[in-house]
Amino acid sequence: MAVNIRDIARQTGLSVGTVSRALKNQEGLTETTRVRVSEAAHALGYDFSRLKQARIKRVVFLLHRQHESESASHFFLPVLQGAEAACRAARIALSLVTSSPSEPVLEQIRLHQADAIVCAGYFEPEILTALRHTNKPMVLLDAIESGFDSVTPDHHLGGWLATRHLIQSGRQRIAMISGSLAHFSIAQRARGFRQALFENKMLADPALEICLDNVQALTISVAAAMDTLMHLPKPPDAVFCYNDSTAIAVVNYCQTHGIKVPHQLAIIGFDDITAAAQATPPLSSIGIDKHALGTAGIELLLNQSMQKSMQATKNIHPVTLIVRESSCDD
Repeated sequence: MAVNIRDIARQTGLSVGTVSRALKNQEGLTETTRVRVSEAAHALGYDFSRLKQARIKRVVFLLHRQHESESASHFFLPVLQGAEAACRAARIALSLVTSSPSEPVLEQIRLHQADAIVCAGYFEPEILTALRHTNKPMVLLDAIESGFDSVTPDHHLGGWLATRHLIQSGRQRIAMISGSLAHFSIAQRARGFRQALFENKMLADPALEICLDNVQALTISVAAAMDTLMHLPKPPDAVFCYNDSTAIAVVNYCQTHGIKVPHQLAIIGFDDITAAAQATPPLSSIGIDKHALGTAGIELLLNQSMQKSMQATKNIHPVTLIVRESSCDD
């Protein structure tokens, strides 16, 4: 038998009216009451699609403050532009909000009078839990978490394509420079990297995998990573970088230290930002249609009220290998 509002009222000891107002996110209730009702509803398996959703008029595009770095902005700005274009076409107002765990994110959501939320990139689990208890339509972009609708590029395939390309180019010792593996996208790219090595019977050498200490100070962190790699007894002959900004910093390091690219060291990045094709030499990369990613996130958000299934939707977007001079001797 389907769980109804009266079941939640009995579970919480609250009135049916209070439960109804909490589920509909109406004014006049404390945050403690909203969370109490939401937690009970999720625990009992309440089907939130039974709630009559008002037309979405305002969407908040939520971005973690750690994504405000220059390298991250090359990825998320086109995603935001795609989301804004989709909102404009649907006559919806879009607000950009940046936040961190130390900031009152729920107050920011209320300040912007958001009817729905798009979370772009990495967020701590406690932030996602707090946002879920608003009971607003919500979509994750460039991330996947259990119970949330999401739109993300195929990061695993991208890591595999990049590494396979380097292997097929004859490279024997392939390094990977990454950011924090706590990020879904980076962890998936690393999985694809290791899978390609495994399938080609190449051992994954832990000495060839380096996680950058500080992506905010990218030039310094990349230089330290490259110093470590190039002073190994057997240095790498190729580097797969988790994004293009890192790969371009590796190219600059090589130019400063007299390392010939791609003859001595092949380099490939990820995301295919505008600067990749303009680098010297032009940078090989994994292409993502970032504008389409943002558009798809808004479209999924608008379709949520029409979906009756409680199964979360996971929309995986394709990626493409783009080969340029930085990884090809020809």
